Amino acid sequence: MKKFLLPLLFLFLFILESLFVQYIPPVMFGQSYILVPHFLFVGVLFLTIYAGRKYGIIYGAIFGLVFDIVWIEIIGIYFFLFPFVAYLVSKIMHFLQNHIVIAFLVSLIGIALLELGVYEMDFLIHVTNLEFMSFIRMRLYPSLILNAVFIIIAAYPLKRHFEKFLVSLRDD
Repeated sequence: MKKFLLPLLFLFLFILESLFVQYIPPVMFGQSYILVPHFLFVGVLFLTIYAGRKYGIIYGAIFGLVFDIVWIEIIGIYFFLFPFVAYLVSKIMHFLQNHIVIAFLVSLIGIALLELGVYEMDFLIHVTNLEFMSFIRMRLYPSLILNAVFIIIAAYPLKRHFEKFLVSLRDD
């Protein structure tokens, strides 16, 4: 039963992300911002930080592919970027402590890298014509703030869950 909890957690984060997108108003605070929740990706990054690179890359690839199939017209962007950024985060964490504040900051850096990668890919293949500074102002900063709030709320439960997952793997 315990081995099904991790995929169910990621499935829950995927559905939560989808629900959040459905119910967020398009205009907030008198401005048109693009808020992109990356709750699933935060879960992948915390799995990478607290359970190991191998699990982060595997779950990043699986759920990146699921994300591409469900939401994106081009399969491969998130399938590549989720595990790639998880790998970069694992390399960064080799030099830093696994403290929850460090995980918070590294996760925000990972989300920024993901957003920049998706923007650059969309810009290269002419899916978007949004200028870079408009992207920063309208999408990157609001998305980082939204995901920072989510990380503040979910960081400790995710950390505890992934540490227990790692202990259960060692016991088996």
